[in-house]
Amino acid sequence: MMKMQSEMGEAAALSTMEVARRLGLAVRSVQLMVDRGELLAWKTPGGHRRISHASVKAWEFKRDSGLEEAPASAASPGDAGPDGLSAKASAARPGPAPQRVLLIEDSVHYQRLMSLLLQDAFADVELHVASDGITGLTMYGQLQPDVLIVDILLPGIDGPTLISTLRSQPQFAHTRIIVVTSLDQDERLPYAHALVGVPVVHKPRLAADLPALLAQALAGADRARGG
Repeated sequence: MMKMQSEMGEAAALSTMEVARRLGLAVRSVQLMVDRGELLAWKTPGGHRRISHASVKAWEFKRDSGLEEAPASAASPGDAGPDGLSAKASAARPGPAPQRVLLIEDSVHYQRLMSLLLQDAFADVELHVASDGITGLTMYGQLQPDVLIVDILLPGIDGPTLISTLRSQPQFAHTRIIVVTSLDQDERLPYAHALVGVPVVHKPRLAADLPALLAQALAGADRARGG
């Protein structure tokens, strides 16, 4: 059965200086950590760098515990997120690891619709769900999914800004993107810079268009990872 994970996470963001003070590091060291993808960050419209609070906590966890990787989720098995979706962590199983899809969508209705579409056609795929851009950015760093499905209009960080931010991260090279939106073509024009070469699904056509595009994206991600 398809695995689903929903996570709301902390939406707080910190400045580079605040992170440096918190971690006891130089500002330049924090900047290098962002460049290496160890901390997830983005820039405000005014050009100020903001760092995900959750990614700082994950880094602290790894440092303090001595583990190589922090847990992909703080949710306990059987927990349920505020949107009602299951927050059950993925169980370990023999054989190749399942492919992961991260859905960043603030509408509970469309979260459920897309989860049903995926469950019907891609039963072996792990689906993880975030309800805002900042949480989604943090979850991306934890999961490094094969496919990212992202809405354009999101709380915190809009989809195109999130895509542009992730494209600057080395670990993003193997991920395939699908954008879903209720905006028509004219309404998408302000975001065109981030949508070049990215398949866009109009939400009224989700059931018709998403499964085929997702199959192509999963196959492309598998090839990119050498599968």
